[in-house]
Amino acid sequence: MPPSSHQKISLQRLLSLEWDAIAGIAAAVVALILHLLHIVDQHVVLPIVLALIALLFVNFMRHARNNEVTAEQVDRTAHAVSKIQSALELPEVVLVGPRHLRTVNEKFVKHMSGETIWFNLCLSMYRPMPLFDALLRPAVENPMVSSIQFVLDESQKALWQQVILPRISSCAGHAKVREPQWRQLDKTISYILADSQSSGGCEALLSFWGEPFMAQATTRDVPRYIFHVQRHSELLPHLEELAR
Repeated sequence: MPPSSHQKISLQRLLSLEWDAIAGIAAAVVALILHLLHIVDQHVVLPIVLALIALLFVNFMRHARNNEVTAEQVDRTAHAVSKIQSALELPEVVLVGPRHLRTVNEKFVKHMSGETIWFNLCLSMYRPMPLFDALLRPAVENPMVSSIQFVLDESQKALWQQVILPRISSCAGHAKVREPQWRQLDKTISYILADSQSSGGCEALLSFWGEPFMAQATTRDVPRYIFHVQRHSELLPHLEELAR
């Protein structure tokens, strides 16, 4: 009858015990007891103790060598993992879906710094006060942001002057918001470009007008999907050039 899994585990535990050390310690204990009972004298106990010391020393040396081998294996594994990580290419652009739009926008605005460009955005997105407070006010009041430059289509002048500008004027740090650059822009793409404190480089939130990336509501166009352009992306210089 083959042994059960429980019996196999018990057998493995027995084999893993240091039987040589256990035997030496048991022999030393027996010798000491016999010596205390005056059955054997110190001339018998001393060789046993010396033999036990030698046995423990040999056991220690064996474990020390095993530890060295384990350390070498760990070093080789760490080196291999490092090579694999360096070989992996990080994505240049990350697609952000509807469930994470708000979170990604808020995080991006919170960690932006330096001079920022807001290109061809739909200002009606900031008409609801909760969205203004969540997506635009934090950028204006962010002390790490030195300037906010909007590049907007001329059709949004009225909304800017009547709604957005008065709200910006009530924010701390409103002086960093420059006069928008008014242009005739095709409704193709829009983006926010800024340095990121979290990544240490320039990043962008890029969106496209029209389906399926932007849904048309009754009062405004609502982003459905955006692209988080990472700091090492080759797309960033083209976005900067587009704003110029």
